[in-house]
Amino acid sequence: MTHTTSSAPSNDKILTGVALMLGFCLTAPLLDVAAKLASSSVPVAQITAVRFVLQCALMAPFIGAMGLSLHVAREQWLPLIFRALLLLFATFCFITAIRVMPLADALAIVFVAPFIVLLFGKFYLGEDVGPRRIGACFVGFVGVLFVIQPSFAAFGAVALIPLGTAVAFAFYILVTRGLSRQMHPVALQFHTGLVASLFCTPVLILAQGSGSELFDPVWPIGIAWLWLLGAGFFATVSHMMMTYALSLAPSATLAPLQYFELPVATLFGYLVFHDFPNALSLMGIAIIIGAGLYMIHRERITARQLMTECAAPPI
Repeated sequence: MTHTTSSAPSNDKILTGVALMLGFCLTAPLLDVAAKLASSSVPVAQITAVRFVLQCALMAPFIGAMGLSLHVAREQWLPLIFRALLLLFATFCFITAIRVMPLADALAIVFVAPFIVLLFGKFYLGEDVGPRRIGACFVGFVGVLFVIQPSFAAFGAVALIPLGTAVAFAFYILVTRGLSRQMHPVALQFHTGLVASLFCTPVLILAQGSGSELFDPVWPIGIAWLWLLGAGFFATVSHMMMTYALSLAPSATLAPLQYFELPVATLFGYLVFHDFPNALSLMGIAIIIGAGLYMIHRERITARQLMTECAAPPI
C-alpha cells in the first residue's frame, strides 16, 4: 500500500504534527526510564525483545480496524528487514548503555545521528552540503567528546556504546525515508516489530541457561513486569507519534523540536535516578544542541534558496 501525503499541509495539520512531535519528546524518555528500571533485574536482550513483541501486538488491532493490507511488495522486504535490524541493534545498544549511564548523557551521544546522516549524504550519496553544515557536524562531534570524556572516566568503554546506537539510528533514518513513502505508518511499525521479534526470539531461546548477563532470559518478578511492559508500550506510542508527526508536518518544522527530548530526559533522570550531567557533559549537550539547531537553520536557508531558484522565470 502506498502512503502519500499532501505536498502543502494545512496549518491544522502542521499544528497537529507539532503537538505529536512534542508528545514524542515527552513519552520517549519514559521508554528509557522504564527500560533502565527493568534492566536492574531483566537482561537487555529480553527487554529489547519485549519492546518489539509489544509493538507488533499493539499495532495488529489497528491494522484490522483501519483496513490496512499486510501485503509487502517483494522489493520492500530487504529495506524493511534492514530497518528492523538497525532499530533492533540501536535499541539493544542504548539499553545496554543506560543500565549504568545517566539518561541525558547516553541520549546526547545518540543525537550525533543527524550529523552522521548529513555526512553520509555528502560523502557517499553526493548530496550538496555546504561547508557551514559540515562545520556544524564537526562542532557537534566535539560536543559528543565532551559528553563521552567524563562518562568514559566514570563507566569505562560502555560510554562508547551509544555511538553504536547513533550510527545504527542514522542509517535507520535513511532507510525509513524511502519506506515511509511506500507504506502506511501503522503497517510500517507493525512489520518492523514483527521482523525484529522474529530475530529476537531465537536468540533468547538459544541463550536460555547460558548465564549471560545480557542475553539469558529470566521470569520477571513483581514490579519488573510493569517496567518491562512499560518499555514496550511507551516505545510503540512514542514512535507512532513521531511517525504520524512526520506525515503531517514538514521535517524542517519538526526537527528542532526533537532536541526538547534532551531536557525532558535530563529531568526524568534526575527525578527517578538522581542522575544529573556534570559541568563538562552539560557543556557538551549545549554544543550538540547548538550545532544541531544551526545545521537545521542552514538546511532551511538552502531549501528556501532552491525554491526561489525553481520559481524564478527563465531569462
